Amino acid sequence: MLGVFSSSIMSPPDELVAAGCRTPSPKITAEALMNRFIQGNPSAVSVHVGDHVQLAYTHHNESPLLPRSFAVKDEIFSLFEGALDNLGSLRQQYGLAKSANEAVLVIEAYKALRDRAPYPPNHVVGHLSGSFAFIVFDKSTSTLFVASDQFGKVPLSWGITADGYVAFADDAELLKGACGKSLASFPQGCFFSTAVGELRSFENPKNKITAVPAPDEEIWGATFKVEGPAVLAATK
Repeated sequence: MLGVFSSSIMSPPDELVAAGCRTPSPKITAEALMNRFIQGNPSAVSVHVGDHVQLAYTHHNESPLLPRSFAVKDEIFSLFEGALDNLGSLRQQYGLAKSANEAVLVIEAYKALRDRAPYPPNHVVGHLSGSFAFIVFDKSTSTLFVASDQFGKVPLSWGITADGYVAFADDAELLKGACGKSLASFPQGCFFSTAVGELRSFENPKNKITAVPAPDEEIWGATFKVEGPAVLAATK
């Protein structure tokens, strides 16, 4: 799955900008990245959401245990990869039909967050049990919400294209060719919301997340880490 967002939706993370500046490397535009994804996946489906957002996904080469799904409801778009262990109980909690899949479920979870403010976003993601990564975009408020499960079982990367778009994808190699070193693995157990304005851990929402420059030989330009006893001990 792939989502690209212009700077009018999401400002490129400073840490990824800095990583790209430290080690300049070839990049391509968001449009070229999307075209590369579509051309490389003949069964891909892509959707333009206004002038600043494009989403795409394919069932090609997906894991049967970690399927990809897409949903739209009330101008809220959802890309989901993985499976929720507690989908049945969450359907009941949100009043959904038994046919509702994970992509529909996270739309309802997001709507609860949006409409019941101040409702802590970490509570919404913290109730999800399973292997997942998802992208939710609310066109009506231009809000982006991205999250990855606590064990990082579904790979998710983010980077910055040549024209300053922020891209999220489950294929790190795809982004490497588009974002150069302005690239990082999206940290497990974390979420990013443009409504909150920063990256946060949903397990430890008060813990600061820092970006550590990655060695030149790594694919990443930076690695995001949630500060805690292990990180603090390593820095002493």
